[in-house]
Amino acid sequence: MLIWSIAVLGVTVVAGLALIALLQRRPSAGRLWLPGLAHGLLGLTGFILLLAGLGGPPRGMQSGAGSFGLIAAVLAGAALTIGLMALLARLLRRRVPVLVLGIHATIGVAGLIILAAYLSAPA
Repeated sequence: MLIWSIAVLGVTVVAGLALIALLQRRPSAGRLWLPGLAHGLLGLTGFILLLAGLGGPPRGMQSGAGSFGLIAAVLAGAALTIGLMALLARLLRRRVPVLVLGIHATIGVAGLIILAAYLSAPA
């Protein structure tokens, strides 16, 4: 499950980068609801797979990376929460500050990197 979660979350990060590129080319973000929805659903799927994968055997206890899985889950959950708040703001016809999107992206990428470190630790 952890391999699937990092794959899905990696695709989610790339989809987020594509969304930012589209926003730079077309400032009217009204037509980007379908790619944004796909980005959010991918993030939710990756988060669920991550939570399911953390129930398996512990990893990285001898190398000091035993808590990296939990840290990655907390960061992914925080990125998901911020993304849902941005969606709510857009549904209420409010503009989402770029700072909020930057924080969302930073936390999401940090979670992906911590998850990669967790997966590279010996089981």
